[in-house]
Amino acid sequence: MKKYLDESLSAQERAEALVDEMTVEEMASQLKYDSEPIERLGIPAYNWWNEGLHGLSRSGISTLFPQAIGLAATFDRALLHTAGEITGTEARAKYKWYSKYGDVDKFKGITIWSPNINIFRDPRWGRGQETYGEDPYLTAELGVQYVSGIQGEGERLLAAACAKHMAAHSGPEETRHGFNAVVSEKDLNETYLPAFERLVKDAKVEGVMGAYNAVNGEPSCASPYLMQKLKDWGFDGYFVSDCWAIRDFHEAHHFTKEPKESASLAIKAGCDVNCGCTYEHLLTAYNEGLISKEEIRTACVHAMRTRIRLGMFDKTAPYDFPYSIVACKEHKAQALKAAQESIVLLKNSGILPLDEKNVQTIAVIGPEADSRLALEGNYTPKADRYITLLEGIQDRFAGRVIFAEGCHLYQDRVSQICLAGDRYSEALAAAENADVVIASVGLDSTIEGEQGDAGNEYSSGDKPDLMLPQSQRILLEKLKATGKPLVIVCTAGGSMNTLVDADAILHAWYPGSEGGKALAQILFGDISPSGKLPVTFYETADKLPDFEDYSMKNRTYRYAQDNILYPFGYGLTYSKVRLSNLTYSDFTVTVDIENTGERDTDEVVQVYIKDTCAFAVPNHKLCGFERVRLAKGEKRTVTVALDKDCFTAVDDKGERKVFSSEFTLFAGVCQPDKLSQSLCGTACESVLVKI
Repeated sequence: MKKYLDESLSAQERAEALVDEMTVEEMASQLKYDSEPIERLGIPAYNWWNEGLHGLSRSGISTLFPQAIGLAATFDRALLHTAGEITGTEARAKYKWYSKYGDVDKFKGITIWSPNINIFRDPRWGRGQETYGEDPYLTAELGVQYVSGIQGEGERLLAAACAKHMAAHSGPEETRHGFNAVVSEKDLNETYLPAFERLVKDAKVEGVMGAYNAVNGEPSCASPYLMQKLKDWGFDGYFVSDCWAIRDFHEAHHFTKEPKESASLAIKAGCDVNCGCTYEHLLTAYNEGLISKEEIRTACVHAMRTRIRLGMFDKTAPYDFPYSIVACKEHKAQALKAAQESIVLLKNSGILPLDEKNVQTIAVIGPEADSRLALEGNYTPKADRYITLLEGIQDRFAGRVIFAEGCHLYQDRVSQICLAGDRYSEALAAAENADVVIASVGLDSTIEGEQGDAGNEYSSGDKPDLMLPQSQRILLEKLKATGKPLVIVCTAGGSMNTLVDADAILHAWYPGSEGGKALAQILFGDISPSGKLPVTFYETADKLPDFEDYSMKNRTYRYAQDNILYPFGYGLTYSKVRLSNLTYSDFTVTVDIENTGERDTDEVVQVYIKDTCAFAVPNHKLCGFERVRLAKGEKRTVTVALDKDCFTAVDDKGERKVFSSEFTLFAGVCQPDKLSQSLCGTACESVLVKI
């Protein structure tokens, strides 16, 4: 038996033995994302490129969870682990059957290039929806769980997750291929890198993907600085370029002159697999002495080690799921749970939940109401059944539901052969004949997302501002003018200011295939809303720092001084809670929480820390959280484990240390700032801690 087939050996030993059987030409063939077969060694063709941000994406039918930013709004570690496990399971099940039929195309493998753990530092970024928000700690906690779910706990990986895009990558989309992010050591090590470190150290993430942009003059996919960070953290998986990012070295960054130079630079730095075509020039670079056989071998060992950890060369496949597990009833139930927990109630004058005794007719109005795209977000799975907001209300409500599209998503008319504003009169007729108006507005992946996938006349997928498109702003103003009770449901991937003073506002993100059902359940009070904002909602884009400025000054809740509409961590429920008896001991806090309202609800206990040293963030930072279920009148003691780095700060050299001896810990269901506590109507508890 060949040594590389000996399953008693380590993956490293087997990979080295396998690669030593290859010629240099064969090694190079394995470093392209669409790797070629080597029949004499029993290596089949394999395509590394698969996606799974919120369910298995671009691979036909699978379970469609809320977009990643919606998953983040749940503040629910266990749910993120479950979503990851379902994604990995469905990828493995599909891989078995795709392989049976010889299908080795893109999106058919078990190397899943997710999660996206970039920091959503600027609300205009179209791909911010793919992330877990603006906070490094929250991003790391949820990312660790999602990766652990995807990869499983077996002797072989269920699937291989990939942390992307390393690093300091968050727009603008339009210039990303040649953009150089200038970032201080403090901001890199305090904000942009901690989640990557946690996923490497704590989740043992199998893959890391480099970004398109350069960081401080070094292309991310060949950055000595970033590669050294991975070595320092003990990373032993594979590194992959973002798609066609190595081509950017010579075409956009002008860091090299031609493809063979770009390929050699990337291989030497430690980029093992190329999503793109530049590694087609590896052999030219080798033959001209630009790279060595050993450098190619090292990359190939890393790639083969991952495939061995996935069980690809084992005698018996490590997992044998039936195809019926894909998008099964049990998986969809988890997608519904995620949608229920993700939706954030931003405002409620008392109109919600709707009183069915006094509401006979509901007008559901808006371009998002019956839109499947409004449920999906980008990098989306396809569901075998969708429940739009309109359908959710129609299914749930026994009275009359009148629907009107209201307007186009962003153009000034729905029918191009009609005059501008061609659907406003229908919307007004529906509103005038209803007891309450549900306005379904927002964005979708055609105008908010990644460059090349989303296109708009402004910003290649980024948002030009934080307002709705003009067609929808006009619609809301007209609906408000009717005087009818108005509930706004906004579907979008991040911060939005709907401007109109509605009676209630719900932010639904892109809530997945079950989104309409979850929204209807919340509107009618079957469940209480319980999502919390994983990003700050700003009043206006006009007061934001320049989009290309990667300094954290006046960005995110840790640094922002003004311009805040709704704060990070904020979200109302249909009940009220009171916290008391906060205590601290050995990186753990305990606090009593009592549901003093009239309804059962979930809540998220949030713990923040304030450090007064010169290097601390100006405001405070999240250092612990726990989602809890509280029945009406229930009181319980909640234990929250704190971030082990909570007492540290990062100095200007990028070094993390404990500088202070005295700190204040706050526990509540929101941040401890004045605006958050005023909006929530609940005060935070505090305790002084000396170390």
